[in-house]
Amino acid sequence: MYRWACWLLCLCLAACASAPTAPRADYLLHDELFAPASERIDARDVFALSDAMKHYLRHEISAQLRSEGRQRGLVQALYQRGQLKLEYDAARTRNAAQAFEARAGNCLSLVIMTAAFAKELDLTVDYQSAFLEETWSRAGDFYLRSGHVNLTLGRRLADAGTGDTISLTIDFLPAEELRGLRTRHIDEATVVAMYMNNRSAEALVQGKVDDAYWWAREAIAQDPGFVSAYNTLGVVYLHHGDLPAARQVLAHVLQREPDNTRAMFNLAQVFRAEGRLADATRLEQRVAQLEPDPPFHFFNLGMAAMQRADYRTARDLFAKEVARADYYHEFHYWLGVANYRLGDLDQARKQLALAMENSVTHHDHDLYAAKLAWLKSTRHQ
Repeated sequence: MYRWACWLLCLCLAACASAPTAPRADYLLHDELFAPASERIDARDVFALSDAMKHYLRHEISAQLRSEGRQRGLVQALYQRGQLKLEYDAARTRNAAQAFEARAGNCLSLVIMTAAFAKELDLTVDYQSAFLEETWSRAGDFYLRSGHVNLTLGRRLADAGTGDTISLTIDFLPAEELRGLRTRHIDEATVVAMYMNNRSAEALVQGKVDDAYWWAREAIAQDPGFVSAYNTLGVVYLHHGDLPAARQVLAHVLQREPDNTRAMFNLAQVFRAEGRLADATRLEQRVAQLEPDPPFHFFNLGMAAMQRADYRTARDLFAKEVARADYYHEFHYWLGVANYRLGDLDQARKQLALAMENSVTHHDHDLYAAKLAWLKSTRHQ
């Protein structure tokens, strides 16, 4: 079966909001090609409070909210005092109620949960997309780009003259990364579209292509100007075998953003599947001009070197990826494996420890911890 490696603009927080409102391109939607979703997809669920969340506000932290003001009381209850013991977990994107129940979530999930509490308290909420160096991850054949958003809580109009006199910005980055951080305002509709887009990408990774379509469709419905959702929709069509629809929607992305290398790459995959090799090659050459060393370029070369048992070359290539993206756990892991194959156990242990430290899911953390424990107890064979 033909397999595609596709670029998705999604996970964690997707990409920055697109500027002015764009009309919906309903001609790109093909509901008739897909089975109904296997789960409820409703924008009203994103910020909906569960009974447990309402109880938390009204009983568990009500005194704190009265004594310290609604803004500070909420922030301290959620994050500063560790009362909820929230954990970062990028395994899936959760809505507000799910993040509260799990006491965990990725950045977008935690932003949504915080906003849901704030809105219940009648606080104003403002969302910002941050201008940060893009980060990448992968899941199988999918490459995922993450952005970053935060939120600012403002006082209620009814609280004029009380302790809630300033705005508080909540961010989940380390303090040293926040200094000088540039942001831009985004609408709540864009935040909801990001959530829907993330869920679409996660469904694709799980092989739930029908669900992925309906999530991407809802992302577009929430914010027709959110270009990332169209790119995801194009990948959905591609993996569903609907090549004309995939070609049409990815061409739509490139009409709006002519230098969007992710859409170019995905469209090249469509052309190859259609047998239009010259068109595919033309697009791939254009991508190479715009981005000579794309994300995972050295990593993929390193994996090829590992298959050839050329561990020295693999080590050098993995080291290049670590040098430009030391946040990504898998680069450290494979650099550790290459060093192990070369007999350098100290470097292998160091890189396994860094892989564990940079992991963003409980599964990956536990996996690396087990491998590191084994490596510390064994001698190289």
